[in-house]
Amino acid sequence: MSGTIKQISLFAENKPGRLSKIAETLSKAKINIRAFTIAEAGDFGVVRMVVDDPDKAYKALQGQGFAVSETEVIGVEMKDIPGGLHDIADILGKNSVNIDYAYAFVTSTHLALLILRVDNIPQAQKVLKAAKIRLVDPEEVRKI
Repeated sequence: MSGTIKQISLFAENKPGRLSKIAETLSKAKINIRAFTIAEAGDFGVVRMVVDDPDKAYKALQGQGFAVSETEVIGVEMKDIPGGLHDIADILGKNSVNIDYAYAFVTSTHLALLILRVDNIPQAQKVLKAAKIRLVDPEEVRKI
């Protein structure tokens, strides 16, 4: 989908050393993790990440036996001030776009970026652009 970022998601057994194995796999494949989050789900964890080369990451992780999937998400430039998240959540909520999950990070240049999985990507992109909120291009993720 145009204007979206490929997110890598995988299920990993919730036990010591699993994150190390994931990180080692990506390191050996020379893949840089730009952002990630882990959600605990009992005996397993859901690892979601944005990387500089999602296709290569997918193949490397799958080759190590991980249950991997790709998901389309959007990246949004967010004001790095109190209320920055509120501005974006308010715009989406008022336009009937549900945020399934989100995670954020600040770059070395103090740019706050929000990764969003929403129920209606085209609508989210439309209303955010109309509100003059900058969407992050997938190529920018490679350079962060």
